Amino acid sequence: MLEIILNIYLIINDGLIAAFKVRSYEMEGGDDNKIEFLKRHAREDFSSAYHFDAPQNKEGEFMTYKKFSKLEKQGMQYQLFEEIFQSFKLPENPLICVTPVVDGEMLSQY
Repeated sequence: MLEIILNIYLIINDGLIAAFKVRSYEMEGGDDNKIEFLKRHAREDFSSAYHFDAPQNKEGEFMTYKKFSKLEKQGMQYQLFEEIFQSFKLPENPLICVTPVVDGEMLSQY
């Protein structure tokens, strides 16, 4: 069965999440193979990924990466990706690979 999977990039500038970029694929197979595929393609996917605005608070400030990490530890980071999930018409609990890009440098998946 084909499943839409995503490479999601957190664009982090000066400790703030300034944007997201996303590259999607439709694939069959097991989850482990899909994750491995996304990791292998992370560097090359970045240049062709779609841009999404990062959320801002009422004062127009971006979220800190530190706050994102806290959400991630609680399994709540998916709330930030709702616009992305809706754009790609993903079901609940989609398979994604998240790669931070800190001050222009992509952190390795390996």
